[in-house]
Amino acid sequence: MTHATSAPRSSFMPMCIIALLFFIFGFVTWLNGALIPFLQVVCQLSDPQALMIASCFYFAYVVMALPMAMILEKVGYQYSMVLGLSIIALGLLGFIPAALLQEFWIFLLAQFVIGSGLTILQTAANPYVVNVGPTSSAAARIAIMGLLNKGAGILAPVLFTAWVLGGFSDINLALIDEMPAQQQQLQIESMAHQLITPYVGMAIALLILASGLSRISLPDLALLAPAENNEAYAGEANQGYIDKSTIWQFPQLILGAIALFFYVGVEVIAGDTIGLYGASIGVANATTLTSYTMAFMVLGYILGLVCIPRFISQANALRLSAIIGFIISIALLLSSNEQSQISQLLWGWTGIATLPNSVALIALLGLANAMVWPTLWPLALAELGRYTAKGSAILIMGIAGGALMPLIYGHLAQSSSNQQAYWILLPGYLIIGFYAFYGHTMRNWIGKN
Repeated sequence: MTHATSAPRSSFMPMCIIALLFFIFGFVTWLNGALIPFLQVVCQLSDPQALMIASCFYFAYVVMALPMAMILEKVGYQYSMVLGLSIIALGLLGFIPAALLQEFWIFLLAQFVIGSGLTILQTAANPYVVNVGPTSSAAARIAIMGLLNKGAGILAPVLFTAWVLGGFSDINLALIDEMPAQQQQLQIESMAHQLITPYVGMAIALLILASGLSRISLPDLALLAPAENNEAYAGEANQGYIDKSTIWQFPQLILGAIALFFYVGVEVIAGDTIGLYGASIGVANATTLTSYTMAFMVLGYILGLVCIPRFISQANALRLSAIIGFIISIALLLSSNEQSQISQLLWGWTGIATLPNSVALIALLGLANAMVWPTLWPLALAELGRYTAKGSAILIMGIAGGALMPLIYGHLAQSSSNQQAYWILLPGYLIIGFYAFYGHTMRNWIGKN
């Protein structure tokens, strides 16, 4: 009992640090939503090529998850976070030669490096949040982190537009193509060079933060976990893993990683394609549209924070998210690009610019997606005991869905239409729903405990 009451005091400073890291996750990750339509113009890209900007970023999670987990085990959580911040700063600095040369492959390499840094940060930070308090309220703690993460996601596209675009906000690929060759090149160079100062500034800020983090004392994860969670590390006290000899024997984890793969895919499609889609139908300031999706995600996190576990369990919240996502996806496929009743009803009265119904529905997917990550993590890591660190790395690998599914969307958009390509969301929400209703309850591959 004494341990349980002292845990919140000892965990306050670590949680503040993790909260700052989640803000950084969000800011760097959701810059992609603004960066994709911007680099489509600068590098003269098709939709599938432009979406490789997000794919290279998320592909790093597949390639680097297990190596980063090994580093985490060797150097510990604190120095892994320092390393992650430094790697992200290196990737941000890679935008300097990329912008100067307007070479797409250098942008992709820089994105991969940034994704690699985020991989080790995510691998370290998420188990902290899950295990720092009671398991039943883990989703609520992750929701608090999500508020910061998605709040940063609202800011990132707006600040990108202000810092980088300036007077270029209404320039799109079609307009660039209509310019004479010499004017076109000057315009592209001018836009690309605008990237340098803000990206250098972000890199310097992260290096300062990494330096500060290396100088403080961050408690070990095992010391933070309250008594009820420490049972997971108490040998035979936890019967959930006592008869397991490998990480692959935990269905709730493996199926959770598959569900997470599809979740990150649908989340990235909602956040990163909305700008491309908006630009394709002539919506003004398309680079800011990701902010709408992030705003609805913030709303979803607030609802989750209020309701979980007070009024709804983590599993039921995940079930509801899958159902809402599936319904919105169907509505999106059937919606109009000319009418705007949805946004007029939801926020038109505030004075914020309204959007065509199809774009508004893409933004609303943020509400459906918000509580998937916070609820899925504790369900997937349940009863893993000493396998928790490896389990976290397996879940992080599921983030690869953000690399593959947007590419599939891009090719579908090119072969059919941008709007009809969103049917790729439907199987994603069905698989999330399967995990929510059944998969997370499995403790053996044959039968169920």
